[in-house]
Amino acid sequence: MNKIKHLLLLVCIAGCFTACKKTESFDAEKQFTADTTAIRNFIVANKIPAVKDASGIFYQIIAPGTGSVTYSASTSVTADYTGKLLDGSTFDSSKGTPIKFTLGGVIVGWQIAIPKIQKGGSIRMFIPSYYGYANSTVGSIPANSVLDFTVSLTDVVQ
Repeated sequence: MNKIKHLLLLVCIAGCFTACKKTESFDAEKQFTADTTAIRNFIVANKIPAVKDASGIFYQIIAPGTGSVTYSASTSVTADYTGKLLDGSTFDSSKGTPIKFTLGGVIVGWQIAIPKIQKGGSIRMFIPSYYGYANSTVGSIPANSVLDFTVSLTDVVQ
């Protein structure tokens, strides 16, 4: 009887191992290239005069704003914003009520692009997934999503 139990246990364990799905490793460089291509296609198709930053983020300064704040991770920023995916669906918005945050507390894409404007300024940024949420699903944002934010700064405090 013990031999049968052991044999059954062995079969179950073997079945578990063979049922395990092998996962492909994530290729960040390949995804970054795909994101860059998607952004370029989007801005060309929509005739958006965006500029590519050395980081790989594309942006359009709508209004530069005024001031001379030198940004750091602790800079306090108050912003009105809308976040969309490239398909046009909105995943987040301050809905006309500006939100206050520290620059170091937001996604890297914002940390790179926001310092390009000052108080009263507006920017549209196209953020490759690498500088957003990468290959993680966050709320209604699918993994590997390019993010399209339009941000207006209502206040900046160094």
